[in-house]
Amino acid sequence: MEENMVGWFEIPATDMQRAKAFYDTVFQIEIGVHDLGGVLMGWFPFEEGKAGAAGSLVQHEDYKPSLTHGTVIYFSCKDVANELGRVEAAGGEVLRPKTKISDEHGFMAVFKDSEGNRIALHSQA
Repeated sequence: MEENMVGWFEIPATDMQRAKAFYDTVFQIEIGVHDLGGVLMGWFPFEEGKAGAAGSLVQHEDYKPSLTHGTVIYFSCKDVANELGRVEAAGGEVLRPKTKISDEHGFMAVFKDSEGNRIALHSQA
């Protein structure tokens, strides 16, 4: 295999502006929102040639946020404590605080986003 297997991800949203504000605040980024024929997509920043998958928030009747079902996405961070520290002020909830996985695998944390999705963070520090 020449590439990492994950090439794209989509996070369900019921209110695109609320979801955009949440992720912009937690990750200190700017998500671009696009209307693609009735499907609202909030594209996460992406630069060709950098490591990691591209992805989007998606608001459409076929997309349903879930706290207990479906795939869990892990966002890579320098230190999960930084992003986790902004979750509650942005309208989310910390579900699992910064937790050591192991010396070689670093740390993880889990939060509920503004839409009710379970999302995780990972860092080595």
